[in-house]
Amino acid sequence: MIIGGSKVRVVENIQRAILENDLNRKVEEGDAELSSEEEQKYIQRFYDLRKKKTFKLKRLAMQKLENAQIKAYDKLITIRGIENLPEKSGFIITSNHFNPLDNLCVKKLIHERYKKSPAIVIQAGNLAAPGVIGELFNYLDHIPVSKSVSYIKGEFMAHLKETLDKGQPVLIYPEEEMWFNYRKPRPNKRGAFYFASELNVPVVPCFVEIKDTARVDNEEFFESEYIINVLPPIYPDSTKNVRQNSIEMCSKDYEEKKKAYEEAYNKALKYDFDKSDIANFRAFCS
Repeated sequence: MIIGGSKVRVVENIQRAILENDLNRKVEEGDAELSSEEEQKYIQRFYDLRKKKTFKLKRLAMQKLENAQIKAYDKLITIRGIENLPEKSGFIITSNHFNPLDNLCVKKLIHERYKKSPAIVIQAGNLAAPGVIGELFNYLDHIPVSKSVSYIKGEFMAHLKETLDKGQPVLIYPEEEMWFNYRKPRPNKRGAFYFASELNVPVVPCFVEIKDTARVDNEEFFESEYIINVLPPIYPDSTKNVRQNSIEMCSKDYEEKKKAYEEAYNKALKYDFDKSDIANFRAFCS
């Protein structure tokens, strides 16, 4: 699951962020940095594309590419705890975010249980990605998010509600930023849990364990295998307001992921840096 160029600087950025106790910092190199106006332009383009006659054909092409990705990585992904998924599929699912393709773990899970694909909340900057990566973001089941409060409260919430009401699970990464091959769960931002509380839907926490292999992926990494651990769902409390629920659900989600990490790796979760924190990085493997 290696996408993009060298990750040496990314690993250095992760080390620096941990040293400075900034665990939600952007560490990737070369990501698009958009102004609020640019974000809205790309978001509007995203929704305008869906009205074009060519949309269905282009979407079909991207779905075929996605299905090829899922098939290629299927053997690398193991599911544990699928019985924890709710009977009804209109829920928010959260996961640790460590790879551009880690959503394939969630996609395999949702397809196996419900025979459908999840929608994914993405940062608006992803819509500006060049080439086929940008096409995937623009034509598949995504819901773009931005820094605009008015957009979040209006159009974003409307699309999120519509998606959940149709019974389509929605994947949100509460860590926000991706830390490449970083094994540990990081503290959550509260947005996903605010949305769940406001729309009165459960949150299903997932934690993806990254397994070591001796198979070479590229010059910098060995290939990884993955275990997606499905944790007990968290429901809003009808006796509490949206703010109270979002705070408590956010905390519970993190505690569930922390417990899953400690059971998977048989060690306490501490935010010091160890070379083993970056999975299968050949420069750190003895």
